[in-house]
Amino acid sequence: MAARTSKTTAKPRPAYRCTECGNQLPKWVGRCPECNAWGTVEEYGAVPIRTTAAGPVSAPARPIGQVDGQVATARSTGVPELDRVLGGGLVPGAVVLLAGEPGVGKSTLLLDVAAKAATSQHRTLYVTGEESAGQVRLRADRINALSDHLYLAAESDLGAVLGHIEQVNPGLLILDSVQTIASAELDGAPGGPAQVREVAGALIRASKDRGMATLLVGHVTKDGQIAGPRLLEHLVDVVLSFEGDRHARLRIIRGIKNRYGATDEVGCFELHDEGIEGLADPSGLFLTRRDKPVPGTCLTVTLEGKRPLVAEVQALMVDSQIPSPRRTTSGLESPRIAMILAVVERHGGVKLGKQDIYTATVGGVKLSEPSADLAVALAVASSSTDTPLPSNLVAIGEVGLAGEVRRVTGVQRRLAEAHRLGFTHALVPPDPGKVPPGMKVVEVADIGEALRALPGRRRAAAAKAPVKGAEHRSQANKAPVVPPPAAWPEEVMGSWEPVDSDEVV
Repeated sequence: MAARTSKTTAKPRPAYRCTECGNQLPKWVGRCPECNAWGTVEEYGAVPIRTTAAGPVSAPARPIGQVDGQVATARSTGVPELDRVLGGGLVPGAVVLLAGEPGVGKSTLLLDVAAKAATSQHRTLYVTGEESAGQVRLRADRINALSDHLYLAAESDLGAVLGHIEQVNPGLLILDSVQTIASAELDGAPGGPAQVREVAGALIRASKDRGMATLLVGHVTKDGQIAGPRLLEHLVDVVLSFEGDRHARLRIIRGIKNRYGATDEVGCFELHDEGIEGLADPSGLFLTRRDKPVPGTCLTVTLEGKRPLVAEVQALMVDSQIPSPRRTTSGLESPRIAMILAVVERHGGVKLGKQDIYTATVGGVKLSEPSADLAVALAVASSSTDTPLPSNLVAIGEVGLAGEVRRVTGVQRRLAEAHRLGFTHALVPPDPGKVPPGMKVVEVADIGEALRALPGRRRAAAAKAPVKGAEHRSQANKAPVVPPPAAWPEEVMGSWEPVDSDEVV
């Protein structure tokens, strides 16, 4: 009798996938090993074995030289500062993600863009998922963002949004926000990884098919990251970050990703009661207008992307009433300020041990690049000696631990901006390059040379210098002769106005 043979078919094993990054796993784990996200691995069934056959193409491939590039010409949004960051404007079919903290002004800015970009040939559709149509209308009245070609809809369903797109046929779609829209075909609350992926994918397909530019508003998490799956930032063409302190007027848009332009441009805006306004020359927000200079202040030129901005650094020193003196900063990095204070005390001879030191910037600007080191050091020394620096002076340079002043990038661009605003003198590291005509630049190699710019220090050094006819008396008393100070501070600094070194107390 022949033995029977049995053939067993293995059951398809369930598979697991991370909803955050899409990584596939053979079993469930609490933490995805690819993106390190917790609780994002879910079972989605067996992995089917599929083979994809060749299918029809939408359009034949052509040599790149025969592709018409005029269809991707950028169109202005009507807001020059936003056009600067976008690389000239909005490209038809481009999808832009604008993310920022609550209350920073995202909806106000995009409503202004919607009204200015709306024309009879290019309608604008503004879809809000967070507010009612009446609330948006009140804001539009307040900021004067009304247009006959601006269409408004309050929807939270993806199908309804696509229906509005079919009906209006806009040239620009603004969705506020992508985390509030959900698809009825998927489970889960709006803002979940699957919902955000589906909504973004559907709107991107609609934008590419219609040649419609799309602006998506995105939420951020507590640590400042864009909420939702990381895939969202990969799918869109442009990612912009809207930054600003809610207690300050300045708002800055930075380019994080841009397929149509550079990512080192920034746009500056001022938020006020009547709305938000672009600032072509924002340096005025960072300066304090005074009739006379005061001790403890120094001006520097920082680079925000490619954009030079003149900013003011302030320092205040008072006698400490506690054993451990305070070191407080605002708008500056505390570790870097601690390093600069150590260098000023060690290599500049300024006693700071028993002083409370407060350093800050003006106008809410945050300085993180090392080019402001020299200005901070001069502001601290100026406060220590109670001697103001000249008002027409800017200081640019990085300070090292050995007391040297190092060169920073874009010195010529910084000097050109300072000269445009009327500053006539500058302290810079060696080899600054081409200097603007009419501007006097002093090269300093270390912090000691820079601190000699203080009028009080020049007087102290002059007091120690030997007077004429006193050489024989000094030798008779066997007292050491102090050499005179370097010549450049008196020659260069003596012409600075309005501060006169002989009148400073």
